[in-house]
Amino acid sequence: MQRGANTLGKRFFMIRPVSDVILYAEDDDNDAFLIQLGFQRAAVPNPIVVVQNGREAIDYLSGTGQYSGRAGEALPCLLLLDLKMPGVSGLEVLKWIRTTPSVSTLLVLMLTSSNQDADIHRAYLLGANGYLVKPSKIEDIITMAKAVKDYWLVQNQQSAWRQSGVLNQEGNLAAPGGSAGGL
Repeated sequence: MQRGANTLGKRFFMIRPVSDVILYAEDDDNDAFLIQLGFQRAAVPNPIVVVQNGREAIDYLSGTGQYSGRAGEALPCLLLLDLKMPGVSGLEVLKWIRTTPSVSTLLVLMLTSSNQDADIHRAYLLGANGYLVKPSKIEDIITMAKAVKDYWLVQNQQSAWRQSGVLNQEGNLAAPGGSAGGL
């Protein structure tokens, strides 16, 4: 996009930088403790921030409510999202994420006790990157945590554009304050 060019009708969204934090939306304190313990024992170096429900997850990601000081700050590198939480469900959070441009590229793994095919199908239709059933034994949680670390935090490649730049409503990428270009 050239300086001084007419941008009428175009909306630009800043793509926020990504931190090393894993956000975990979980309403059960025991599950949250076991997952944190499993990730620690699996030597996952990423800090885990736990929010208690779907509303808190949205507030954290959007920098609103009790997280109003986070507005514009780096996104977590990964969201572990429980499916069935009181108030705003995990599926509602996922739908909000995929329709909110500033967070739409966030990696989201459903981490739930439900192994129902309908829940799995809905999660993938709404844009989940993965669907994991919570293990009940600590050894299995550690194995799952190692797999998450190895694939999602080490091997998985993410575009540098996820960390900086602007995305216009047509989906074209542009450098901040610079020229537009579709990739």
